[in-house]
Amino acid sequence: MTPKIIIYQTLPRLFGNKKKDTTFNGTLAENGCGKFDDYTHTALRQIAELGATHIWYTGILEHSTTTDYSKFGIKKDHPTLIKGRAGSPYAIKDYYDVDPDLANDPRKRMNEFEALIERTRQAGLKTIIDFVPNHLYREYFSDAKPKGVDDFGENDETGKSFDPQNNFYYLPGTEFRLPDGIAWLQEIKHEIPAEPYREAPAKATGNDRFTAQPDKHDWYETTKLNYGVDVLDGRKTYLDPMPDTWNKMRDILLFWAAKGVDGFRCDMAEMVPVEFWQWAIREVKKRFPDIIFIAEIYNPFAYADYLQRGGFDYLYDKAGVYDTVFRIIRHNASAHALTICWQTLDGLDAKMLRFIENHDEVRIASAAHAGNAQAGIPAMTVAAAISTGPVMIYGGQELGETAAGATGYSGDDGRATIYDYAIMPQHQQWMNNGKFDGGLLEDEQKSLRQFYQQLLTFCRDSKAIAGGKFYDLMWANANAPHGIYAWLRYSGNEKLLFVVNFEDAQTETSVKIPDHAFGEMGWIEKEEIRLTDILQPDTVVLQQRLISERGVPVLFKGYGAKVFRMD
Repeated sequence: MTPKIIIYQTLPRLFGNKKKDTTFNGTLAENGCGKFDDYTHTALRQIAELGATHIWYTGILEHSTTTDYSKFGIKKDHPTLIKGRAGSPYAIKDYYDVDPDLANDPRKRMNEFEALIERTRQAGLKTIIDFVPNHLYREYFSDAKPKGVDDFGENDETGKSFDPQNNFYYLPGTEFRLPDGIAWLQEIKHEIPAEPYREAPAKATGNDRFTAQPDKHDWYETTKLNYGVDVLDGRKTYLDPMPDTWNKMRDILLFWAAKGVDGFRCDMAEMVPVEFWQWAIREVKKRFPDIIFIAEIYNPFAYADYLQRGGFDYLYDKAGVYDTVFRIIRHNASAHALTICWQTLDGLDAKMLRFIENHDEVRIASAAHAGNAQAGIPAMTVAAAISTGPVMIYGGQELGETAAGATGYSGDDGRATIYDYAIMPQHQQWMNNGKFDGGLLEDEQKSLRQFYQQLLTFCRDSKAIAGGKFYDLMWANANAPHGIYAWLRYSGNEKLLFVVNFEDAQTETSVKIPDHAFGEMGWIEKEEIRLTDILQPDTVVLQQRLISERGVPVLFKGYGAKVFRMD
């Protein structure tokens, strides 16, 4: 049996940072930064023991930053363009290099990353990195590209607003202007440059903004890449001859696959034409057939196209389970609404990557979400066990990380910053100055992490969850409390009943398993059924007839999950 994919997302900049006292908008020297080497053999074993099969190292590719690495032969970035001191991991300035912030010796940064890939493999984990194909940093310049490779835009005809062979879109006769209202960003950096940033003609901005002066909420530090789609003329495509950007991006994917990367999380994949993915994924898998492609995608109407034609292995399920769980926890929806999530997917459920946190979303323990890490117990149980598809946990989630306080460019919004040099206090308690033994955790944190470990390892190894069938029980339990959701997973000799409670209050109910469900599982006339709670060892024996008529009694003290093995 192939184990269920469990992805541990981690931001290296935050993961290994041991600084205790940081300053608002602090520099790397002031606030510190995690390194590749912080993922020690011990740390990686602990992540594997948590249940992970894959680890997504977020922010690996070299991107814009205010930190000066010019003495290492890296071109200094213009500070007016950069969001935060550390810069956005999605403003790539060299697709063929890694972030020097993450290296102990920036001159050996690639060697240090390659060593991390090897340590990851030794820990029994597979490596995923970001692939950012839709946009790049405005001052993109590759000093690490292989011999014979042209830089993006190097051969563009800049007098044309659109040409299928150009890498960028241009606004001839214009000059780029920074958004209004961002002067304070430069003031707090104390880095007012002598010369302003110059870009003429202006290029289109990464989030499809075709204006010389984007808004402060736009991705103004990035430039949109051209895949042969005339965005301003009804999105007409010009794909023959093949656009130059296609070949450049295919070669970048092959470069990292050859380094030993096992998968790509493809940023804003739906902003890149599906025809490119159809070609590029096939090209990469010719040489690396086991590599996986995950699409960050938010439009459910595009799911089938990007899976069936585009060739993606998995897609983000932001619009389904994530958004629904968020509304349930915020008391804007009933837990019964989870039924709609799988119904609307029309058979694509197993291709959806589920999560309840990631770097773009608010922490579940933050004031901007539940304000209580315990809410992650029912939420993660649904995300991990509702289908055979992969599930992702964001580093620190298992410890109740709150992302409290403004750090610089990032405000106090409940998100762990991707722009600033910062720390994760709850994570540091588990890290324990590099011991990775949880030595500083409080009892509640230990209990929470134990829950995640029990849940994820069980889901990873269970045949019923990794490859079995799903049965939604809510049609037979329509009168259950609004915070209750129940379902079955079953295969061969393994039959499981899941019940979760999304209310932070004592809840008592009975969950009926109808005769139809027993028939689907192959139990027609089984007199007695033994139900053993896997998460909190306890066993009860009930007659099948009573389970169908009256239900399995369950009691929750508050947020919680019950996983019953039925024999």
